[in-house]
Amino acid sequence: MKICKNIAELNDWLENYSNDKSLGFVPTMGALHKGHISLLEQSIEDNDLSVVSIYVNPTQFDKKEDLENYPKNDKADAEMLEKAGCDMLFLPDNLSIYPNGEQILEFDLDGLDSTMEGKYRPGHFQGVITVVDRLLDLIQPDMAYFGEKDYQQLAIVRFLAEERHPETEIVGGRIIREPDGLAMSSRNERLSEEQKEAAAIINEVLEKSYSKKGNMNVEAITAWVRKNINLNPHLNVEYVEIIDPYTIEILDDIEEDTEARICVSVWCGDIRLIDNMPL
Repeated sequence: MKICKNIAELNDWLENYSNDKSLGFVPTMGALHKGHISLLEQSIEDNDLSVVSIYVNPTQFDKKEDLENYPKNDKADAEMLEKAGCDMLFLPDNLSIYPNGEQILEFDLDGLDSTMEGKYRPGHFQGVITVVDRLLDLIQPDMAYFGEKDYQQLAIVRFLAEERHPETEIVGGRIIREPDGLAMSSRNERLSEEQKEAAAIINEVLEKSYSKKGNMNVEAITAWVRKNINLNPHLNVEYVEIIDPYTIEILDDIEEDTEARICVSVWCGDIRLIDNMPL
């Protein structure tokens, strides 16, 4: 596996290895887990070559302490990627991503960033798409892979790619879970064992919410989810929303046959967790 740390090395690798070969790309912020590796495996299956990037983007953190506390272990991540069959790891520095300083891409996301994560983390998605846009410009992959755990982000990246990078297909990867149902996340490293046990309740409640569809309205379902997660003293629900899985529009009413997705953000101590699933 080749490791490139700047644009010159990246361009040299792309010029020498990617001509006439399909290229898959998995952007990450490191602290890799099986969810990231599943995206890489999907890329390897779909493409001739697969690239993974690791870059902890400072502009998508709304709290400085979250950036400072974000887990980092490039050596362990590189070993995991090489074992999984990654062809190239891109480890850009800040200058490669922000050549003119940390300037945010001002891009109209057509309201996709106005609810859920966008509402509770203002400016977050502008930081995300600034880096995604830059990485897609640099790597120009045929396919790029993003996990469904960040479901709103996936929709926003798809919109960005349609508008600015139509040559790249955005592929969503299913949520990978721990045996107890907790959605895998780099943030889970910061949870105590007791908190991890509590956080598994999130998935348990979301799965049970499916049986409420057709028997309860949206307001009652979201209230039921909030109440049952908050029963655990370690957990505090920030939001519960039921959305259209294609437009990300928050739904006020659903029928039994309505396609929908339920999304939550939950604080477990000082760790913020998100999850979602089809409803």
